[in-house]
Formats: sequence, C-alpha cells, structure tokens
Amino acid sequence: MNQIDKEGFITGPDDLVLVTGATGFIGPRVVQSLITLGFRRLRCLARSSARTSKAAALLHQANGAELELFTGNLLSREDCIAATRDVSVVIHLAAGRGEKSFPDAFMNSVVTTRNLLEACLSHKRLKRFVNVSSFAVYDNTTKPTGNLLDETCPVERHPEERGEAYCFAKTKQDEIVGEYGRKYSIPYVIVRPGVVYGPGNLAITGRVGIGTFGLFLHLGGSNSIPLTYVDNCALAIALAALRPEINGEVFNVVDDDLPSSRCFLRLYKRNVKRFPSLYLPKIVSYSLCRLWERYSAWSEGQLVPAFNRSRWRSLWKKTRYTNQKLKSRLGWRQIVSTHDGLQRYFEACRAGDANA
Repeated sequence: MNQIDKEGFITGPDDLVLVTGATGFIGPRVVQSLITLGFRRLRCLARSSARTSKAAALLHQANGAELELFTGNLLSREDCIAATRDVSVVIHLAAGRGEKSFPDAFMNSVVTTRNLLEACLSHKRLKRFVNVSSFAVYDNTTKPTGNLLDETCPVERHPEERGEAYCFAKTKQDEIVGEYGRKYSIPYVIVRPGVVYGPGNLAITGRVGIGTFGLFLHLGGSNSIPLTYVDNCALAIALAALRPEINGEVFNVVDDDLPSSRCFLRLYKRNVKRFPSLYLPKIVSYSLCRLWERYSAWSEGQLVPAFNRSRWRSLWKKTRYTNQKLKSRLGWRQIVSTHDGLQRYFEACRAGDANA
C-alpha cells in the first residue's frame, strides 16, 4: 500500500473509527486497511460474540493499534448510542444481506441505519458516515452514457418491482442516508462495490448464471463482470472514510482488467471443477424473464416474479464499468491484481470443495 497517499485525511490516527459488520466478509479487511493507513483506535461492532474471533485475529497484525470489540445489535437504539460514543468516523458495512423477506431486509438495513444516524446526531462528533451500498441499487434500463454504468446512473425508483429484498433494502438505505445528509447535515459518502469476491465468498456470482436442475445456465455471455477483490474493495472503503472534500458523493468500486462472464466460467472450470453448463443467448433469457413476469401477473402473485426484466437488465444486460472516479478522487489503486485475485479465489474454491 506504499503507493497510497496518506496525507490530508479528515481525521487523525488517534481518533476513534467505528466499523459495523466488522466480522463479516469485508469488515476484517477494512479494519486491516485502516491499521495499514496508520489508524490506531478502532471499534469493531459485531452482532454476535461468537464471530468476534475474526476481528480478534487482526490483533496479531495490529502493529500496536487499539482494537475494541463491541458486541451489540443495531436494532437497539441504546446499543447504537453506546457504539457511536466518541466516534469520529463510521464505516457502516452491516446489512441484512441474507434475508429473503422484504420486512426483514428493511429492518436489518434501513432501520438499523436510521438508528446509527440518530445516534451520531446525538453525539455531534461525526466527521464522516460511510454507507456501503451495492451495484444492486442501479436502474440499468437507460444510462446517460450508453452501456457504461458509472456514478451518474439512476438508481431504481421502484426497487420492489425487482423482486429482490436486498435490492429494495439497499436502495432505501441509500435514500435514508441522503435524507439525513440533506436535513441534518450528516457528512456522508456512499460506496457501491460491484461483485466482491475472494476467500470467504466462494459462490459463483449470479451475473455469470444460475444453477437449476443439475445444469448451470450461463446467462452473462460476453458481459464484463464488475469484480473487485475483497482487499481492493476494503481499501476503497477506508479511503472513502478519510479523504477530504467528498461529502455527499458516490463511489463505485470495481477492479481493472475485468473478465467477461464467459472467460470467468472457463477459468473456473479449468481451475476448480468441471460441470455441465448451457449458454442462453440474451434474446432467449430476456424472453424467458418476460414470460415469467407475465405469468406471475396472470397468476395474481401465486408464482413469485423472481425472474423479471428489471432483474435481467441489472444482471445480464450488456454493460461496461469504470473506476476512474475512485482513482481520481480517492487516489485508490488496485493492490491485488485481477490475475492474482482470481488465483487466490480459485485456490480457496478448491479447498472449499475438498472440505465439503
């Protein structure tokens, strides 16, 4: 990380930084990035003490940093007030990712975020609130610059129509962060990673395709996959928490040299395991999503519209990606090359299969 400019951060190395979701997939790497950037006081919030071992393991690499493990529930306003006390920067990673019901996803992404924001207001010490969002919020129907998806692209106006609780919750989460920024002058930044991959997250992204009835349907074709290796993503999040003059901004996070869906699937089969797959041309996959959507409407919701045109546009429509804003405004540079990141991922996948 020697090439990263560490000058001019909005807060000092001895100011307290809170990381929620610190024992998740990305959280420990964010903590490590902050330590590497010289920050010495970190509060790591985890929902369950059973998972704090992931954050505690960082103590061996802390270089003298004071790492406080805080067990709490963001649905509790009292826990939020305690977690944000004396905090200068909040990096909010915790979210309801696994929930399939809309109420549960809303509660664990939106209500929790509101509780955190309210707690920060009560302390009046906050210099930056970083909300870690997702590419899932983007409306990929029409883009201002052709097939390029960047930070100027619109987000879903009706995320409930996508049929994905995660997309709905993350869109509403971004909205409430923006609302608190406008109404109460909360200094916020929104970070939207693409597909974060690496050891600890071994599933093949749905942007490549889906497995069904023993056959993998390859839907991505020649589309680029917006990959970001977990260490690269963590550094981008840390820099978004620290760089000056970026309040109210959005940053997309993708790596350089993005592989196509077809290339990724070929490499996966070569390096991990072989399995049967069938490529569906885009006109076929789009038509099937449209038929599914229409049948769901005809059945009055008896068949959930899990596959619909909005989801197709989000995952499988021809799209290009850019990280130019990330580089120019945050001074971010990829610390793990895409080649090395994929090799580490495939190695973890092989080990995971061996232990299954």
